[in-house]
Amino acid sequence: MERNATYSPFTRNEITFLNMERLNTFLAKAGIASRRAVDSLIENGRVKVNGVVAQLGQKVEGTEDIEVNGSRIQIPRNQKPIYILLNKPDGYITTASDERDRSTVLDIIKSRERIFPVGRLDRHTTGVLFLTNDGDFAYQLTHPKHHMEKIYEAILDIPLIEPDRRTLAKGVEIDGVTTHSCEIDISPRDRRFVRITLKEGRNRQIRKMFESKGYIVEKLDRLSCAGITHEGLRRRQWRNLTPEEVASIKSMVP
Repeated sequence: MERNATYSPFTRNEITFLNMERLNTFLAKAGIASRRAVDSLIENGRVKVNGVVAQLGQKVEGTEDIEVNGSRIQIPRNQKPIYILLNKPDGYITTASDERDRSTVLDIIKSRERIFPVGRLDRHTTGVLFLTNDGDFAYQLTHPKHHMEKIYEAILDIPLIEPDRRTLAKGVEIDGVTTHSCEIDISPRDRRFVRITLKEGRNRQIRKMFESKGYIVEKLDRLSCAGITHEGLRRRQWRNLTPEEVASIKSMVP
């Protein structure tokens, strides 16, 4: 007998199972955290599906009631990944929300979709900032083991002398931890202007590094991250990363 065009060799339950995906992948796509970080949350019993503590390797349809750290997560199925480059202006907080009601970078973009900033730039640091809803992408950019290169330009309150440049480039102790070696170049026209290339990203690292040698960073701008610059974007302007740029960043991680 000739089969109808809508015939499927699978039962309805089997089709549902084939369309399911791992919980860690589902939550990573939604920007909750990287898959590895979600696995850690699951192992610690901090994720529930339909009121039951989730298990590693568990699969979901996406229609379930999912809680992370006691908060219900509402995630649209098959959410399209979003990758944004913002030229962050001075005075904005790099968080999704602020308890003191200060302006955040999301006040600039006003996305209808749930997105979050990748990493942190302090309130008065400007320049390259990525925003996404892809937890794995954020993990690739921010985890120390991936050594993503970031280039900054700083203006100091006084000229940087060569002995201090060499010391800072080799690594100095801040917050009880010695920074990794980095590149520091001084402008030949004005020794207050310096360019710093880092492959780590501690909290307020550059400001604290220079403070350890008696300098104050008056202005700090991130020129690039993972090879992506804010060229062509004025302060407050943003654009979507191209597929080629996203692929380039992802290819940097083994």
